[in-house]
Amino acid sequence: MKTKEIKELSAEELSKKLRDMREELLNLNVRKGTGQVENPARIKQLRRDIARCETIKTQKK
Repeated sequence: MKTKEIKELSAEELSKKLRDMREELLNLNVRKGTGQVENPARIKQLRRDIARCETIKTQKK
């Protein structure tokens, strides 16, 4: 997800997006433990997207 796209989200949408991404990350980490991850690079991408969202959320306050 691009920074520009994140900045356009409202605070409520941003919170929902963060919750969804964290849930997906949790599921991927569980599957990683059992060796069933199809795209391991997605974990790194999600972690970075979550960090971007948190940064922009803090800036909006």
